[in-house]
Amino acid sequence: MDSPEQQSPSGYRRDLSSRACGALLALAIAGCSVGFNYRAPQPDTPDLWHQQLTEGLGEGTANLHSWWYTFDDPVLTSLIERAAAGNLTLRVAAARVAEARARVGLARGELLPDVDAIGFAQRERVSEDFPAPPSGRTDNFYGTGFDASWEIDVWGRIRRSVESASAGYDASLEDYRDVLVILFADVASTYIDIRSLQERLHLATENVRTQRETVSLTTDRNEAGLVGKLDVRQAELNLASTESFIPSLRRVLAQSIDRLAVLLGDPPSAMYEEFGTKAPIPSSAPAVAVALPAELLRQRPDVRRAERELASQSARIGVATADLYPRFSLSGSFAFEGTSDIFNDGKQAWSFGPAFRWNLFDGGRVRARIKIEDARTDQALAFYEQAVLAAFQDLEDSLVAYNEERRRYDALARSVVAAAHSVDLVDTLYRAGLTDFQNVLDTQRSLFLQQDSLAESEGAVAKNLIRIYRALGGGWAYEPRGGSSLDEVREKVTGE
Repeated sequence: MDSPEQQSPSGYRRDLSSRACGALLALAIAGCSVGFNYRAPQPDTPDLWHQQLTEGLGEGTANLHSWWYTFDDPVLTSLIERAAAGNLTLRVAAARVAEARARVGLARGELLPDVDAIGFAQRERVSEDFPAPPSGRTDNFYGTGFDASWEIDVWGRIRRSVESASAGYDASLEDYRDVLVILFADVASTYIDIRSLQERLHLATENVRTQRETVSLTTDRNEAGLVGKLDVRQAELNLASTESFIPSLRRVLAQSIDRLAVLLGDPPSAMYEEFGTKAPIPSSAPAVAVALPAELLRQRPDVRRAERELASQSARIGVATADLYPRFSLSGSFAFEGTSDIFNDGKQAWSFGPAFRWNLFDGGRVRARIKIEDARTDQALAFYEQAVLAAFQDLEDSLVAYNEERRRYDALARSVVAAAHSVDLVDTLYRAGLTDFQNVLDTQRSLFLQQDSLAESEGAVAKNLIRIYRALGGGWAYEPRGGSSLDEVREKVTGE
């Protein structure tokens, strides 16, 4: 190669430009990423749950993908699938996934050159007041070509941006899955509420029928002179008290049906016909394996989302730190320019070369932005640790509620049997004149209250089991019968 002294000035500049470009490319290949390399935190977790919490439940890896099948209720299964297809909150979460995916593409796009096509057509006339030629002449100018620029990511600013966006995309996926977990649990719990309220309404109606017969009995006995007017009034009081339960139960039942319809993405009044007939309260054997504490953190989408949000935020520290260093870039242009017949070698115009820009003074704004990102990372870490603690608390509370409600249900079942026997016995004694009417009132009232509490407790046992499934993160890997995958459901929701 000729020495610089032997080259023309333009040749020397081209050689210098080529060497500078090669150096920048080498820096880009071997460049470091400022900031720090993220590592997921490892929170302290207990080895086992308290033994009394898992009584009656297994320990191990839980199969939670479609936990609602354990209730063996086709209506519930259908409601879950309809909610997955029509719930509007889930649709919003799916749209956020699409947005986050686009942000990843936006961040990755900065790694590649930016190329613009250019073109112009211009007609120009120079004033006659200027003596320089060609004064007073009108000319046409044309040009077409392209401009290109490329930032060399020496300090990893763009790579950290991609890292942050990718972790944000992961967080949006976990948010979608968390919405699934909450949605399916809410649908199932609301369905249990509806069946429980229907059972309670049925029991109230049956007790009203029985107590009306008692009012008729006391009226007949009063007219026959066998009892006083007080028995009639007490019977009417007991009947009215039981009847007062019914409007409240109907109101709450209607509200629950409306809520379920909205969860499915339907108008509030769309499901009254579907629940026009009473059906049993779904029950399920506790066929759930309670995950070990460490496994719980891997199952819960909200915990995984908090960890991904922490990863995304930590990468932003590197993005901000890169502004402390110079930015290197390559830029160039190529065009054909002239007044006519521009597409020939003599009408070419081009430029190419490296450049850098380095902010030397900004009043401390860059370092302030780094401190802001540091503080936000500390916040994200605290949110993650709080999500871990909340997950443990959620499951422990659910286990306690389930076990204690089962004990309450067992006691109420015994009390209902005893109350029913007491009503039969007292009724026989009253008709024989061997006991006063107050005992009849007390036993009838007690039977209704115990039956109502038993129906409520039966629903509460099922709801607390659902709460355990939700606390374990059940349902996020939703795969309905028929082979549809979670991705296909999301595709249906987003329309992509």
